Amino acid sequence: MGVAIGSILTSEEIDLNDLKGKMIAMDGYNIIYQFLASIRQRDGTPLMDSQGNVTSHLSGLLYRNSNFLMEGLKPIYVLDGEPDVMKEGTLEKRKERKKEAKKEYEKALEKGDLERARTKAQQTSRMSKDIVQGSKRLLELMGIPWVQAPAEGEAQAAHMVIEGDAWAVGSQDFDSILCGAPRLVRNLTITGKRKMPGRNEYREILPEIIVLQEVLDELDISREQLIDIALLCGTDYNEGIKGIGPKRGLKKVKKMGDLESVLKKEGKSIGNHSVIKQLFLEPKVTDDYKVDFGEPDVDGVVDFLSGERDFSESRVRDVLDKVMDSYEKEKQSDLFSFN
Repeated sequence: MGVAIGSILTSEEIDLNDLKGKMIAMDGYNIIYQFLASIRQRDGTPLMDSQGNVTSHLSGLLYRNSNFLMEGLKPIYVLDGEPDVMKEGTLEKRKERKKEAKKEYEKALEKGDLERARTKAQQTSRMSKDIVQGSKRLLELMGIPWVQAPAEGEAQAAHMVIEGDAWAVGSQDFDSILCGAPRLVRNLTITGKRKMPGRNEYREILPEIIVLQEVLDELDISREQLIDIALLCGTDYNEGIKGIGPKRGLKKVKKMGDLESVLKKEGKSIGNHSVIKQLFLEPKVTDDYKVDFGEPDVDGVVDFLSGERDFSESRVRDVLDKVMDSYEKEKQSDLFSFN
């Protein structure tokens, strides 16, 4: 899911250390896609094992989650279920964009333009059953819980935070805020220096937190009005109204009161807007989940990544040894604090 309302949402930069001991309901597919897109070879080819299986996501999950665990952060991965039928148009457009990106990638390779080839290759990432199953298996071996959402992962993650089973949602998208998540943490999986699109420039990316109530108080609107603004800008369920962005949408909703009044004034319409609003106000979620953390199964991770997916055993063990060292230090700290 994705809505372009970031420009009106106040955020605050934080450090990973600020999240120590906190459970974060991660938008699993969002994160896996990030790894599939960003962890690639110079010509845009994803990392693969000797059998041709993509391993970019496994590399990302291993190293990023190891870092989380060493920082004391507790990630819970929430995975998408079946998308709502109203999202079919968006999914079809994404497929077409991927096909076009693949054609442009192949053209760039033929011309020897590796930078453009890599950029276009990032836009062709696809989620397969093998990628999902491999991700679940690695998470389990690392002692990290995952939750299967009945529909949108961000909505389920938001529900878990509302219920107190997690402290915040972790995602790059803003949809969880519309679904009522009290807190959203962004940039958890892309911290560090990041190349700017289309430019040979890099900038520092730091985690940031968005607090729903603070946003609503500052903008002086309700959550339902925030959803109205999102619909005016466009969501995965609807096209926005041409010429209306977040700031203009905010101004119009505050002046007119609600989406219906704005549409009437503009002489425009958004099909099924009432139904779409309910997808955010009362999303399909479940309480049938468990959040159980465990210590990493070091040998199990090594057998999977090194034995089956051709990862360097020494590198896998090195990173897991650091994770286990942090576990032991935490145990000692807890023991001393108890005494």
